[in-house]
Amino acid sequence: MPDWAWTLVGVAAGVLLLWLALVAALWATRPDEVRLRELLRLLPDVVRLVRRLAGDRTLPRGVRVRLWLLLGYLALPFDLVPDVIPVLGWADDAIVVALVLRSVVRRAGREALARHWPGSPEALAALLRLARLPG
Repeated sequence: MPDWAWTLVGVAAGVLLLWLALVAALWATRPDEVRLRELLRLLPDVVRLVRRLAGDRTLPRGVRVRLWLLLGYLALPFDLVPDVIPVLGWADDAIVVALVLRSVVRRAGREALARHWPGSPEALAALLRLARLPG
């Protein structure tokens, strides 16, 4: 086999191993079914929150870029873990949203989330609890 073919096989194997490690990490940190259902119920408000935060010019540019990338990821028809895989299919979206929101809170503060939250205060408290953010 030519050298370029071995290189291609090595790259493909590396990507596969990284993907399997990601799936294993998601499986280990997956939210339980109750938390996942609660988070899915909050999804419309979370999408509006992310859109409002992404458009807020008072936030640092890096925060807004992360939020636009998150919106793009959520809009894509394919995910890191396909949605046909029970629990993990939706859990990867929930975990990515939680990680981005944690990053936003670290850089912009919890007040930015509260200022742009479109739902009730109880729903915001539930989001903070589900994303394991300081409340």
